Formats: sequence, structure tokens, C-alpha cells
Amino acid sequence: MLSHLRQQNYLVTGTQTVTLLLTCLLAAMCPMTSAMEQAAVGELFTYKIEPLLFNWTRTAIGAEFRYRPTLQGYPDLPTWLRYMYSHEHHAGFLYGTPTDRLAGKALNLDIVALNKANYETRTVVLSIFISQKFPAPNVIQMKIDNLNWVHLMDPGRVENLRNIFRKDLWTESENDLSLVFMESAVNMGGRLPLRPQQREGVIVHLGSFAQFSKRLKELQEEVRPLYKLPSCTYKRTSVQKIFESAGFKLDWCAFKMVGADIAPEILFHNHGSKGYHGSSELGNLKRYDRWYGLAREDAPVRNYIDEFAFAFAIPGMIFAVLLGILSAILCFQHEKFELAASYPTTSTVQMVQCSDTNTTQPITTLKSLKDPNCLLDNTSMHSQSPNNSYYQTDSPSNTYLRPKPPPYKGGTLGRSGVDI
Repeated sequence: MLSHLRQQNYLVTGTQTVTLLLTCLLAAMCPMTSAMEQAAVGELFTYKIEPLLFNWTRTAIGAEFRYRPTLQGYPDLPTWLRYMYSHEHHAGFLYGTPTDRLAGKALNLDIVALNKANYETRTVVLSIFISQKFPAPNVIQMKIDNLNWVHLMDPGRVENLRNIFRKDLWTESENDLSLVFMESAVNMGGRLPLRPQQREGVIVHLGSFAQFSKRLKELQEEVRPLYKLPSCTYKRTSVQKIFESAGFKLDWCAFKMVGADIAPEILFHNHGSKGYHGSSELGNLKRYDRWYGLAREDAPVRNYIDEFAFAFAIPGMIFAVLLGILSAILCFQHEKFELAASYPTTSTVQMVQCSDTNTTQPITTLKSLKDPNCLLDNTSMHSQSPNNSYYQTDSPSNTYLRPKPPPYKGGTLGRSGVDI
């Protein structure tokens, strides 16, 4: 009897354990549904993904959680929506601008979260309803150098940026100024900073239905000459202090205004749009989201023969001119050397006067000291200088000219026999 009771207890305990495991497994497999989120056409939508969304308490650092959002039933997100993870905030962020073709529709996103500490997985379904709204026709494009994309996820910083225009530069847009587009400058083709401590920069678009103010148009003309430069963070404008006091440092080469009353400038992105078409009325404003590829026969053909001709012809002409100049210089130098060799160089000789002692009148002739005949003849050489410093000895073997010794001046002896 006791053994039978023990077997029943073991069966009950095993059944409870299996039931508990199945319950936990079903709870893990069945996704949780979050509240409905609202998005509007032509406005930036942002959503923060953090552990509290999955009923996880942040007992450890947030870096141990990883998230993967996808469109329900598809392996990736919609084209207008992007996801990035921020190690600074230990959270993931969804952001993007819905297009007008999605107006009145609802999207469901599956967000899978992974706890890397114990590899627990949970899933949440995020529903986004996109409301109808006409896109803003007047847009201001700018690049902020001292911020990253994640810094504009802060509603307070976005509000400070909007207040600069609503209260000072563009007061007409106070009622409907909104953030239209936001993306990291690196994702838009910019370069990473040299030092990791520096900010990557973020590209921001603000839009409104109001006409551009006179002050904005003057600022547009002020920065227009800078458009030919790729970047000009060192340039300053008349409104520099307004942005710096709010904590924004702008690259004024990227500040542009695009609207119905201003000639359209080059956009920083091709975010699924070809531009605005039609009149300025709201009913005629339309954005084309489909991109049409270029036909193969319409693609330009590159002529490599002309490029090679230009690549070799110009350097070849320069080389030929330099070679001709160098050859002319060398030819002139060679002719100069030949002329110098054909005419012997004359050495400097010392000329002295030779006079004949047998004649009553001295015959003065100039002869070189190097000429031996001047010294071997019977003439005496006397210098015409007053001191008569050169003389010839009587010995015929002495053929060298020596100067006369100085006159001897005899001294007087004193009483002690010392020469005084």
C-alpha cells in the first residue's frame, strides 16, 4: 500500500512539473502585445526599445540585451523605417518618416529580444497606425556637427531646435513646424571622425506649410557662396550665436532651404522621393516613392580612347618642351667649351726694364723675367724705381735677381762695451 501511494505521489509531482514547463514554454512562445503607436505622414517617427517593454527588470547593465525588429511575416523592416542600437543609452531605436501611400494603414512589427546573460528570448508585437497628413512643402535642411543621431531621440533637444526657428528665425511656422527627416551623417555618406570622442554629425530636416521668413531668405543668400565647398565648419554666420547658445554647431555648407517659393537645391538624400510636382495647392502636392531604373541603351558610354589620349598627350607635350629646353642649354654649354679650348689662355708675366751699359743713353726695353735671354746678355738690368731694389751681381753664374741688402748702420760702443 505504501509503495502504491508513493508511486501516485511521484506521478502527481511529475505531472505538475510537465505542466509548469509547458506553461513557461507557451508564455515564452506567445508574444506580448504592446499599445498602439501613432505616426503621421511626413513627420519623423521614433520609438525606444528597452528591457521594460518585455517586462524585464534592469538588474544588470543594459548592454546584455539585444533586439531584432522585423515586419510581421517578413525578415526585414519596411523601407521607410530604420533600426539602430545605441551603446550610450543601452537601448534600440526605431525611426523613420512614413510616406503618403501608407496613410490610414496599420503596421505590425515583431520585436525579438535576447537576454545574453541567460539566453532567454521574448517577443513583442508593436502596432503602428499611420495617420493622413499632407507633406510639408517648405523644408529646411541642415547638418549638426556636434551631435549624433541618438541625441535627437531626446524630445527636449528637438524642442530646443524647433524653438530657434519658431521664436526667432521662422516665426510663421510656430503652429506646424515639425521634424521631417533625421539620419546619421555617416549613413548618408559622411566620413567617421578621426578621433572616436568626436561626434559623427546628424542631418536634420524641418518642414512647415508657412512661407519662409525674410530673415531665412537673407540667411540663404549669406551661405549660398559656401555651397561649392564640401564642408565648412570653420565658417561663421550672423546667426551663429543663436544656435551655439542652444547647443548646436551647424555646418553652414549644408544649410539649404527647399520649397515652393525658392528654387530647389540639391537634396542630401533620395529618401524614396523624386521631389514635389504640380502647383503649390495642397491637392496637387504629390510625392513619388517609386524609383525607375535607367535603361541599358540610355546609359552613357565611356570613351576610353579620348581619356587615354588626354592622359598621355598633355604629359608628353610637357616632357617634349622640357627636353627641348634642356637640349638647347647643353648645346650652348658645349659650344662655349669648344671656343674656350681653341684660344689658349695668356698667363700674367712680370715685365722689367733692361738697359745697355755700353751705350751712353740707356735703352729701356720691356722683357719678361721668364725669358733667359734677358739675363744672359751683357746688359745690366737696372730698375727705374727710386730705391733701386733689384741689381745683378758681377758673377756671370748668378742668374737670379736678388734685392740689395739694407744699408749697414754701425752702432756706438758704450763704456761697458755694449752696443747702444
